[in-house]
Amino acid sequence: METSPVSLSLADLSIGSAARIVSLELGGLLRRRILDLGMVPGTQVRCVRKSPSGDPIAFQVRGCIIALRTEDLKNIKVFPFNYVREAAR
Repeated sequence: METSPVSLSLADLSIGSAARIVSLELGGLLRRRILDLGMVPGTQVRCVRKSPSGDPIAFQVRGCIIALRTEDLKNIKVFPFNYVREAAR
């Protein structure tokens, strides 16, 4: 498993931001469901919408829109693509 200099969760992404999944800190049935949705390490995701209350949050994953609870998203660690662009400047 690779480590990321930026420790963000999917819940931290703003609308329009894209990231690559680094790790799933989930267990049991929830982990299995997330993996079945195609959210495996290395997968690109993009935040497309947040509800007015902030929960759930919708992401584009492998061409599909998937909405998940913020509580669950906090356990999915990502590396944001915009961090790479900003660090290269």
